[in-house]
Amino acid sequence: MSTLNSSLRTVDVARGVGYSVQQVRNLERDGVLPPALRTRAGYRRYGEIHLRSALAYRALAAGVGPLAAKRIVRAAHERPIAQLLALLDAAHAGLDRERRDLALAKRAAEAIAAEPIDDVRPSDSMGVSELAAALGVRASTLRHWDAEGLVVPDRVAAQGTRRYAPAQVRDARIVHQLRSAGYRIDTLRSLMSNLPRGRRSEDIDAALTARDASITARSHALLDSAAALSAVIVLVAAT
Repeated sequence: MSTLNSSLRTVDVARGVGYSVQQVRNLERDGVLPPALRTRAGYRRYGEIHLRSALAYRALAAGVGPLAAKRIVRAAHERPIAQLLALLDAAHAGLDRERRDLALAKRAAEAIAAEPIDDVRPSDSMGVSELAAALGVRASTLRHWDAEGLVVPDRVAAQGTRRYAPAQVRDARIVHQLRSAGYRIDTLRSLMSNLPRGRRSEDIDAALTARDASITARSHALLDSAAALSAVIVLVAAT
C-alpha cells in the first residue's frame, strides 16, 4: 500500500500494524501519532509517519510497556533527539538491571535451597529483629510476608512472638532475593507453598526460566523498535 501524501485511511494503518481501528484512533488521541489530516467530509487521512510511529509504538510496547512506549514515541515527535535517546538508554538500562537481578536470584535460590537444614539446632532459629537485620529489611516486611503466607514463622506459646526456624529463615532469604528480582507477592505465594521440607520445587525453576524468557523477548522487541524509531526520526526531520 502507498504511505505517501496522507493517502492512508484509519483502517489501512490498523491493518499495517495489526491493531484495531479504535486503537489507531487512541494512539492519535494520546499523541503517539501526529494529528491526522481531515478530508472535507471529516475522514482521517494518514501518511507514512503515522504508520511508522504506530509500528515503533507496537515494538516499544512489547519491550517496555504501553506507558513508556507512548512517552518514547511522543518524544520522537516533540523533543530534541538527545532527550529521545536518553529515554531509550533508560529503557535498556532497566532491562539490564532486571537481567542482573535475575541472575543473582537464580544463584541465590540455588545456593540457599541447597543449604542443609536437617542437622541444625533449635538455637539456630531467629526472632523477627534478628532475621530482619540479617536480610537488611524492616521487621514490618517480615510481618507482611507472614500475613501474605510467604514465610510463616512459628509462635512462641508463652509470649505469642514470632520465631523463625532454620527452614523458615532459608525461605525468607529466597523470598527476599526473588522480591528483589521483581517477583510479585501473588506469584511468590504460589511458589513458596511448593517448598516442602526445605526443598526448592520445580515451580521456582520454571518461574525463573519464564522470567528469563520474558526479559529476552522484551530486549528483542526493544531492538526491533530501533529501526522503526529511526524511520520516525527521519520523517519528523523532513516535515
